[in-house]
Amino acid sequence: MDIEVIEDPAAAEASLDPIRTRILMELAEPGSATQLAAKVGLPRQKVNYHLRALERRGLVELVAERRKGNVTERILQASAASYLISPAALASVAPDPHRFSDRFSAFWLLALAGRMVQEMGQLITGAAAAKQPLATFAIDGAITFRTAADRAAFAEELGIAVTRLVDKYHDGGPGAPADGATAGGGRKHRLVVALHPTLNTATPKAPPTNPPAKEQDND
Repeated sequence: MDIEVIEDPAAAEASLDPIRTRILMELAEPGSATQLAAKVGLPRQKVNYHLRALERRGLVELVAERRKGNVTERILQASAASYLISPAALASVAPDPHRFSDRFSAFWLLALAGRMVQEMGQLITGAAAAKQPLATFAIDGAITFRTAADRAAFAEELGIAVTRLVDKYHDGGPGAPADGATAGGGRKHRLVVALHPTLNTATPKAPPTNPPAKEQDND
């Protein structure tokens, strides 16, 4: 997969080890323990130890075996190109969107994002197992507001526009269940609209340094 969402706490722990993270990165393309050892600068036995731990957690998969003399070389590959750790891996302390329910709260936005990661991970896994496409849609963009008042006005208009669209297309007629398919055969979807400041990625300038003063010649 392009992205795998990790829900198992033990798998999350295994993936966070710096050496194993490097191994997962190198195994975006199939490789053997011998090849990995040369890339990560570790003895092959040590690499094999980490590979077994990752394989037990389903993060590394056997893709081929080939004979080299009296030795069978195992070719492995990471189960995905990238990984996300789901809040389900920290279920007892995972954020609950129902605790906040304030559309202007940054913590609510984080809780919603966490829930989205968890739900999308389960949906992707289910769709892959059923060999069915997964219907999703996303918009990503950037907008610069001149003032805080403009941002507040935009949020208000966006809320009104989204509410109008929901009222137009939502199938909430009599007999529609709370989740899953509706009485008419429709499918319930999650809608999240997020707006937050972008990160400032500008590299801070180093403060100017004064050149060292010349030593006086006392001769």
